[in-house]
Amino acid sequence: MEDSVSETLINGTVVNVYDYTPTEKAAIIWAVAFGTIAGTFPFNYCFVKFGARYTFLAAGLISAVSTSVIPMVALTSFPLLLVVRFVQGVAYSADFAVIGIICVKWAPLDENAIFVSVLTIFSPIATSITDSISGMLCTSSLGWQSAFYLHAFVGVIFFIIWAFVYSDTPTNHRFVNQKECELIQKGKSDAHFETKRTIPYLKLITNPAILCCWFNAFMDLSMSILMITYSPTYFNEVLGFPIEQTGFIISITNFAQIPFKMVSAYISDKVTIVTPLTKMLIFNTISCGIVAVLFGFVGFVPASQKWIAMGLVTAVNCLMSSNCGGYYQCARYVSQQYADVVIAAIQFCKAIALFFVPGLVAVFVHDETSRSQWAMAFCVNSGLLLVATFTSYCLFTDKPAEFTKTNENKNNNDSSENDLELKL
Repeated sequence: MEDSVSETLINGTVVNVYDYTPTEKAAIIWAVAFGTIAGTFPFNYCFVKFGARYTFLAAGLISAVSTSVIPMVALTSFPLLLVVRFVQGVAYSADFAVIGIICVKWAPLDENAIFVSVLTIFSPIATSITDSISGMLCTSSLGWQSAFYLHAFVGVIFFIIWAFVYSDTPTNHRFVNQKECELIQKGKSDAHFETKRTIPYLKLITNPAILCCWFNAFMDLSMSILMITYSPTYFNEVLGFPIEQTGFIISITNFAQIPFKMVSAYISDKVTIVTPLTKMLIFNTISCGIVAVLFGFVGFVPASQKWIAMGLVTAVNCLMSSNCGGYYQCARYVSQQYADVVIAAIQFCKAIALFFVPGLVAVFVHDETSRSQWAMAFCVNSGLLLVATFTSYCLFTDKPAEFTKTNENKNNNDSSENDLELKL
């Protein structure tokens, strides 16, 4: 954008309106985080009240429109640009809620981790595709503005397809037969398919197991943001990697997550030789505990052995993808028909992490060429992630919370007790 010729007169000085200061660049990024925080609960309410089909369509159209006007508002007004970025963040807050709803409504109980795995690979795939396409457009004769127009146009097409393909209930879908419906519904209560629900928010936010899941998710996402956002700077400034080489390798490791995700999800859902709780703890230990230890070592690798550091980051990036069998599974087991609400809150955790990580770096890193300062930031994040991992050993469970039990189940239990009394 800085190369675009768009000058204006400010206090008698001709300046490029796209030549943003570091503070302005931070504000452009943080506006999305504020929007995500602001939109999480309203969108969750709309998903519960109106269903996912048209709510997510609305979110997609809001995203597409706000993306399409960014070139215009960037040229005319910086405050207005922040407002539009905030709106983009509001639309983005719908993502994790719809993932939770699809898992509740459409995932068979023994394929939940597979669904979570497939639905969450949008992040590495989208990042790689968007970065490469935008890079080509920005250096072409079409200019950087074309990247926004193209993504807005494709977004509209994809969300129209969504509205055509998706149905809020499997039983009403024209492409789903009776046998498939039975597979999806097997073992689920009627509460999983209710269109009008009362969400027990207070019980959700005070449940120890759910709080532990959110704590693990927050620290896991903080680690991911720290690695994705700052590792290129660390590898370039401290270890001496060319910046384009660092970006390419990290991009490759994003794709490497996909097979790890799928294998972890399959094992989590299909392997039955150990209990669900044991599998949760194993996968959470891998995706959070082992990852924390490996990433903590990155800050202590000398520049002369920089490829070891790159190998550690690659391993971290891959192993983190096994979280679909860890805290995601625990959240689903405990919250049952309210899993969409719990998973939507993970998006809120991600938005908070967007503030936590830059703050952590600002506290410890004053010289970007200092390995010891970066090591402190890495170790603090790793230490907190280890605390979250150890907490899971005490609080994770594979038992549904009491508030998830429907009146139907309670009545059945009462009838069984009455029958037993009559027989006696």
